[in-house]
Amino acid sequence: MHTKVGNLSDLRFNLETWRRELRFHYDEMDTFQEKLEETVTKEIGQDAQKAIENFQNRILIEKDAISKLKHRIRSKMRDLTGENHLHNGQGSLREDMRTYIKMHYDLKEEMMDFFSEYLK
Repeated sequence: MHTKVGNLSDLRFNLETWRRELRFHYDEMDTFQEKLEETVTKEIGQDAQKAIENFQNRILIEKDAISKLKHRIRSKMRDLTGENHLHNGQGSLREDMRTYIKMHYDLKEEMMDFFSEYLK
């Protein structure tokens, strides 16, 4: 029984951590969107404008992914009161979070490189 309570505690901790991280990333995407809008006001070439449009599309995709992950986390939190909570897709959610986080940091790095080039 102690192991089950410990596993529940670990799962709750993971879910709360992921939820906070996703909230931060969502807000961060708003900040990046603002920076992209600032970049548009500068005299930039067509390639840079295409890159901005690409980044804006990727921000929309990322925000959608964040919303879906947050929904899954809320569902998992509700499931914690049920009996099938320990084996009900935690591994899948964990892998999806890993994939999302990699995607987020790849996008963030690309955008930071872009900003350092165009926001001099």
